[in-house]
Amino acid sequence: MKMAGPVQEFSLTTSLSCRILLVDDFQPWRQFLFSLLGPRKQLQVVGEAQDGSEAIQKAKALKPDLVLLDIGLPNLNGIEAASQIHRANANARIIFVSENNDPDIVTAALRNGAHGFVRKADARRELLPAIEAVLRGERFVNQRLNR
Repeated sequence: MKMAGPVQEFSLTTSLSCRILLVDDFQPWRQFLFSLLGPRKQLQVVGEAQDGSEAIQKAKALKPDLVLLDIGLPNLNGIEAASQIHRANANARIIFVSENNDPDIVTAALRNGAHGFVRKADARRELLPAIEAVLRGERFVNQRLNR
């Protein structure tokens, strides 16, 4: 998984603050996401989880505005976790950040409460625009998947 290189400059136009829960079983990836989001004062990472069950518990306890969620998680996959997070906190927005680009999986993710889908390979370029779109109430699907 390639994470090196400069982060593309992108300024969020929203002034709303956003509490974010990061969910991925690969700690270096969570750290990369944290480094991408950290410099933006309106984006506050309030917690991290490494599996689907922990994601549900933390989403209930922390009440994040946004959950960045992988699909391939231990104990409970991301799609099922998204569905349960959505039922527990209907106000939480969910963006999948995943290596999986199977159209059926993307469709299932969006049907189960997700507001966006970004491929990990494109996160450096597309995650911040995805967050902004989702915070505006729009759906966002990675450019390479949205064809």
